[in-house]
Amino acid sequence: MSQSEPENTSDNEKSAGVGEEEKQEKTDAAPEQRPPAWAARRDLIEHSPRNLAGGLVHGPQYGLAGGEVHGNLNIQIGGHRETSAVSGEIPSEVLARMSVAFVESELFAKALTRLRDERVLVLSGGDSTGRRAAALMLLHRLGISHIRDIDSTTSPAAVLDHLGSPAGYLLANISVSRTRPLRETHLFAIREQLINSDGHLVVTVAESSTHRDLAHLSWEPPSSEDVLAAHVRSQEGSSGWERVRDLAAVRGFLEQDHTPQEAADFAKQLLAVLAGGVSEEQLSSYGEQSAQTQVESWLTDDTMHLRDKAFLISLGVFDQAPYALAAELADRLFGYLHATESPDAREGVPVFGSSRSSRLTLARARGYQATETTAWGPVDQYMAAFKESALPTRLLDTAWMLYPSARPALISWLRALAADGRPLVRTRASAAAAVLTKSDLSSGLAHLVEPWAQDRSYISRLAAANTFTLAHLLGAPAIPEILHDWCVGEDENYRWTAIRAYGLLGPVLPEKAMKALITAAREYCRKEDRKKEHEEEERSEELLELVEAIQLLLLSARGPVLAELSRLADVDAQVRDPLLGAFLLACEQRAEDTESRPLVLEWYADAAEQSPSEAAQLTVLWRSALNDRRHTDHGLKVMADWVRHVERTPTAESALARLLAEIPEKPPERQRLRHLLRTMSSADGGPPPSVAERLLTALPH
Repeated sequence: MSQSEPENTSDNEKSAGVGEEEKQEKTDAAPEQRPPAWAARRDLIEHSPRNLAGGLVHGPQYGLAGGEVHGNLNIQIGGHRETSAVSGEIPSEVLARMSVAFVESELFAKALTRLRDERVLVLSGGDSTGRRAAALMLLHRLGISHIRDIDSTTSPAAVLDHLGSPAGYLLANISVSRTRPLRETHLFAIREQLINSDGHLVVTVAESSTHRDLAHLSWEPPSSEDVLAAHVRSQEGSSGWERVRDLAAVRGFLEQDHTPQEAADFAKQLLAVLAGGVSEEQLSSYGEQSAQTQVESWLTDDTMHLRDKAFLISLGVFDQAPYALAAELADRLFGYLHATESPDAREGVPVFGSSRSSRLTLARARGYQATETTAWGPVDQYMAAFKESALPTRLLDTAWMLYPSARPALISWLRALAADGRPLVRTRASAAAAVLTKSDLSSGLAHLVEPWAQDRSYISRLAAANTFTLAHLLGAPAIPEILHDWCVGEDENYRWTAIRAYGLLGPVLPEKAMKALITAAREYCRKEDRKKEHEEEERSEELLELVEAIQLLLLSARGPVLAELSRLADVDAQVRDPLLGAFLLACEQRAEDTESRPLVLEWYADAAEQSPSEAAQLTVLWRSALNDRRHTDHGLKVMADWVRHVERTPTAESALARLLAEIPEKPPERQRLRHLLRTMSSADGGPPPSVAERLLTALPH
């Protein structure tokens, strides 16, 4: 497998003015600390997007709606008129086609009454919500035979130039801003002109363009199901809709959020299914095609600012994460992208340039209050998530594969994220790298995974291991083969990365992972005597990583790994030391709840009732650990901790008593446990807890 050097992005970073930012990121990053492997695994599971790491957990572990008028009506005299833009009449056949399948609602009738009485109506709403179609249908339902479409660049003051005949007028997506606002004074002047000419006008504006002093109707689109039903019924009647409404592809489509236009396009596919021109299999793939079309239209839209595109990609990485995080890191990505697009020009980021609601509307995302998992417990945050689950992966994949010019910026950005001090940010960097590695294995390895794995920083190597883990869960090719080569290879950094990845992939690849880790442990033990003294520290680090990886494997995969572990610890003296160390490390691990239950003690309690063979294997490992002079002290310390836990949680006492009765087979083994129970201290450092006296009676005489 290629271990090529990544592209040189220093010039790109320098042009972006991010050199100092990189230094600041390293300053802000958490000190280089090596958290326990189980804690790192927890971060990976908790912070991966849309529960991607769920496979690492073992077993039990739209009609017109709404609408308010805002503000008071204050008549004022506006300034001078600006030059008028063009307008044109909408063909009647276009209106007729729209009218057949348009979905009306109760509020639509109210809006119609208001338009008839007031002559001018402002509809506010998000982009791609069909507000233009609603405006046209409001005018059409008034029975107006001629409807003219006014250029959206027409200034509010110049609209009067178009209102000279008894017609309907549409001013869709009017270009307004702080320097050129749409005010109530404009509406009153327009209304007066419309009354004189017997005309009607509907103006549509984006939500972020409305102001408190502007009377408008807030508008939402009809449901996707209503749009589908209306289009199908218009062609095939109610029976046609009944034939397709329960198809799996239709149910899947309706589970996601779609614009009215997308629903109308999907309805055409349903009509083709009814006509026999499209199969149900082809229909099932329509959702992916729709998401791909949306993503490509975003990235190639010349009217969309590069900063908005950076936000879309950032939200693709931080989907279902705090909005502020996605926005903050989007601005960093914008710096890298701008350096590629305009290397000789600097462009700052407008600090207060975009509202949260407008950004979420642009991304077709939703905001909601939820809790973020942190090292200090759950914290309330305003989160952001795409309404359509396919969009995050599509955004990353498309930017990486279809627009290679974006790669240097994405690489620099992800490398910076992987060094961030926040576990959520680092985990999402690995998740994004996994998506890119699945799309292009060679490039993902060369630009991201291999440089991370070669870095002596623990956080960087962990990013590489997490990327391998998530890439395999995503279905990336050749990951097990690469891990095997790295695990048995000569490169210590690659070996470390593969060992950690194998530990994380335990529930998915238990047999392969166990075999590879045992091979690595045997090779480590074989080479240990030949190591020079100055390499002792490095050897200790690799041994610790092996022990922790086997611990992860045992706790996550359980049964298959336990059987092999107990067998090898009994017959293979060469690897007994790391195997017993991993077992005791697993016995130390506790559940992250208020009771802080030892996971292996709880496992033994369940196995004693449901799986006697597993209970026996756990007992054998305990006996071996206590009899091995390299692990006796560690084992007694862990057992004392278990006794103290039982003192606080009496429900676990019977399981521990049963285990203590099964462990010793010889007098020295019984004497060792009796001595522990008689001399151990309580949790507060005092004499043995009362439960220790009761547990003594469980030991055989």
